[in-house]
Amino acid sequence: MSDNWPPDPNQPSQSKPPVQPNHAQNLPPNPPYAGKEWQLLEKTLMASLVEQRRARRWGIFFKLITLGYVLLFGAVVAKGCSGSAKSGMSDIDMSKPHLAVVDVKGVISSDNEANSQAVGEALTEAFNNDQAQAVALRINSPGGSPVQSDEIWQTMTELRKAHPNKKLYAVIEDMGASGAYYIASAADEIWVNPSSLVGSIGVIMPSYNVQGLMDKFGVKDGTMTAGAHKDILSMSRPLSEFERQHVQGVLDNTHAHFINAVKQGRGNRLKNPDANQLFSGLFWSGEQAINLGLADKKGGISTLESQLKLDNVVEYNPEDPVKKVFGKFASQIGYGFGETVSKGFASQLTQAAANDKGMQ
Repeated sequence: MSDNWPPDPNQPSQSKPPVQPNHAQNLPPNPPYAGKEWQLLEKTLMASLVEQRRARRWGIFFKLITLGYVLLFGAVVAKGCSGSAKSGMSDIDMSKPHLAVVDVKGVISSDNEANSQAVGEALTEAFNNDQAQAVALRINSPGGSPVQSDEIWQTMTELRKAHPNKKLYAVIEDMGASGAYYIASAADEIWVNPSSLVGSIGVIMPSYNVQGLMDKFGVKDGTMTAGAHKDILSMSRPLSEFERQHVQGVLDNTHAHFINAVKQGRGNRLKNPDANQLFSGLFWSGEQAINLGLADKKGGISTLESQLKLDNVVEYNPEDPVKKVFGKFASQIGYGFGETVSKGFASQLTQAAANDKGMQ
């Protein structure tokens, strides 16, 4: 038994004072979070959380910047690809007197920019605009499809009849040959540069015979046909005399349509067409073309603009069908991509806000 027992009533009590009840009485006497080590660890963790939050915010910022660049790029591409029949036009330009210009550039074909539907629509729009004082068909083409050329020629003729007070000019730049000249002949006047190439009033159908080359290398033609002349333009055999005459008849008939169109459009302005072989397929310089009656004046769009006393040129450019298709495709891609990215970023922003709220 201890020497201090029983306790001496004359001695002060050795018992400990009662501990005030509080939430810390259940904790160990020396809690680990009461020291400097825990405080340092706590500061490190909090700094890490702040840094993560800052990094997340910067990440969202840069993603939004990237989204903006992508959407801007998509808009530029879609605008460049989609094109417009009113390329280069503005409401202000169209609302005051102007010279309407329609381009015929490159090979005339149904699948190129210079096709009858696109050019016809642009011409119709130009003629129907009361503020268009005159219409100029700006031509730089070696020709192309007789069908497409004839349809444009017919459209021009009909528009001239429907709008007798509005003149239609054909302005040939580097070249207005074959089907391109076919088109030009329907204008009220043809303007050329002295060095332009003009004419080539003829029809051509290329044909090659490589039978000798095939025999040299032992290549045999196994083409099968139903119809005695179905392979009439085959490269592996020569044309028979009958076939040659038939093809020549087709070309002569097409050529006759070409000649009639030129004569109808140019009328008495043609000078000695038979003697000068105007319809032989030859081409001439712009200066020679004027002397032969194939063209009327020297000059370009700026000269015409000055003569008409107009200081405003509005381009009613035909729309490239290939660009039209890819323009719509690009627009759909841009729209779909923008929607997807926008939704994705909205989700990320919502999640980031929730995380920030939880950290706080």
